[in-house]
Amino acid sequence: MKPIGLYIHIPFCKGKCPYCDFYSVTPHGSVIEDYTAEVCRRLSAETRIFDTVYFGGGTPSLLGAENICRILGSVNAADGCEMTLECNPSDTGGRDSNFDFKAVADAGIDRISMGLQSSSDSERRFLGRRAGADDAERAVERANAAGIDNISLDLMLGLAGQSTESVGRSIEFCRRLGAKHLSAYLLKLEQGTPLYTRRNELHLPDEDETAELYLFTVSEAAKNGFLQYEISNFSLSGYESRHNLKYWRCEEYLGVGAAAHSFVGGKRFYNERSIADFLEGKPPANDGDGGDEEEFVMLALRLTEGLSGERFAERYGHMLPREFDKKAAFFASKGLMTVCGERYSLTPQGFLLSNSIIFELIDTLEAE
Repeated sequence: MKPIGLYIHIPFCKGKCPYCDFYSVTPHGSVIEDYTAEVCRRLSAETRIFDTVYFGGGTPSLLGAENICRILGSVNAADGCEMTLECNPSDTGGRDSNFDFKAVADAGIDRISMGLQSSSDSERRFLGRRAGADDAERAVERANAAGIDNISLDLMLGLAGQSTESVGRSIEFCRRLGAKHLSAYLLKLEQGTPLYTRRNELHLPDEDETAELYLFTVSEAAKNGFLQYEISNFSLSGYESRHNLKYWRCEEYLGVGAAAHSFVGGKRFYNERSIADFLEGKPPANDGDGGDEEEFVMLALRLTEGLSGERFAERYGHMLPREFDKKAAFFASKGLMTVCGERYSLTPQGFLLSNSIIFELIDTLEAE
């Protein structure tokens, strides 16, 4: 049986960031212990083998090291399994924090993903982040001391008052901390969030300014050794996120926990955004078929390695249509794509227009 990925959603946060639309609640009573027990119960019944494990949230570090270790003890992990834990800098790097990195490292965690967002405290305050950059620095030092040196730090672009200079300082800060991986996301105002409610008073960068910040990030990250491998992700060589690559390469993964999504056996399914439903054992909802030609192309073009015409043909039994080649050549002439034989990929400028470019390319598949 081929190993697949495992995503574990931990839907707990001390407070909700004003830009966040992910499912999370403030934990009360015994809910953390009850939730941990249900995750363990479901994983103990699994016969599948996992070669990547990713704790996402929410704030997975809020579970505490003991509960994280309990969950990992229920995972049927393959040798060399990549195990990532998302952490909040204030919970793991605060002066009063006693999070046990050594315990989770001994249980198998070998990668930490942390929401820095910016090394600028003013930009962090705009995002409602409680921790300062010094908390992130301490958290990384503590993880390193426990033997975890594969650290990923998140940055956010398109913030009020943000400049290329402040982005450059954030990237340099990440390099100085010894991070192996960066994620740099454009701020998106999600309907229903506090920032969306205040959208008309935020004075955010306009479209051209945001594009400049993005292209600067790609260039500056490369100067610091972080090479782009996906629209929003950069890493030192060999430190790409193996788990997230499963999503973009249309490979299988199982999601456990409230609001977790899965792709197994060509089917997509998900758990409702309800802790109560999860604790009651409610089965996942069907989300239809997955992995069709359009989805494969869309996900592949998120990666700098791009879409392989050969892999497409092996998977679906026919070549990409000629109209696809013509359309790709047109975008390449505009500097938005590169075409090398049967390999198609977007340039950084193309990534800025990825939604419309990919839509036009996928449209050629439907016309065939």
